[in-house]
Order: sequence, then C-alpha cells, then structure tokens
Amino acid sequence: MVETGETLKSTREASGVSLDEASKDLNIPVIILEQIEDGSIGSFEDIYVLKQYMIDYAKYLGINTETVINKFNEYMFDYTSKIPMDEIEKAVREKSREKEDEDRIFSPYTRVYPKEKTMPYIITGVVVIILVILAIFWSVKQITINNQTGDRLGYISVEDNL
Repeated sequence: MVETGETLKSTREASGVSLDEASKDLNIPVIILEQIEDGSIGSFEDIYVLKQYMIDYAKYLGINTETVINKFNEYMFDYTSKIPMDEIEKAVREKSREKEDEDRIFSPYTRVYPKEKTMPYIITGVVVIILVILAIFWSVKQITINNQTGDRLGYISVEDNL
C-alpha cells in the first residue's frame, strides 16, 4: 500500500495540486488523504470506505483506477491470508455468541409465542355443551310425564291419597 500511496502523492505533487485543494474538491478530510499517501491503512476501520476513497482520489488525479483497485485487492488478500485459523475460528465463535445473545433478548412486541394446542379445549367445550343439552332434555322429560306437567301430577297424587 505504501507503493500505491507514493504513486498517488507523486502524481498529486507533479500536477501541482495541494492536499487542501484535493480535500476540498473530493470532500475528503486532509488527514485521510495523508494517511492514504503514507500507506497507513491500519487507521481505517472500514476497508470498503478506504477503497472508495482511493478510487475517488485516483480518478481525481487521472490515475488508472483498475491498477489502484488491483493493488489494493492484492494487498488485502496478502494481509488477510496471514491471519491464523485460530483467530478466524475465535472471531466466528464470538460472532455466534453475539447472535445467541441477540436471540435471547425479547421485546413484548417482537417475541414470538409458541402456538397453543387448542384441540383439547375444543373437545372439552363440545363435551360440556352436549352434557348441558342432555341434562336439559332429561329434566324436561322428568317434569313432563304423559304430556302432563309436574304440578298437575302432584295435585292428582295428593287427591288420590286422601
């Protein structure tokens, strides 16, 4: 990256453009342009933003952007291929732990409740309704015997006993 930064710096100086002018034209802070020219990309958190800054800067200076992109990609490949597998696995485990922690936090508005088993309640309700209907039918049957009501039967049976 130092080589690419030196190319950008020498092209800028050869064209007579100051860092302040380039910063104003590109709307990129001067400190970022200085870091790009120095090749110190470790100070950038987002490599995609850095890559876009470098592309914009190369376009501004009239440098072939494909060359800058290829050098950047080669550097990033070399840099990332040197990361030990243990560190990669550790990062994956931490990411999965973070995901599990996020899954455990629920809001009453976003929590998905398990579906209740409603079939036993439906069956119980139907059985209760049938029993109530049978109880009503049996009570009406007990009150009316031979199409006579219970009051009349009670009156008749009292007269018979006298």
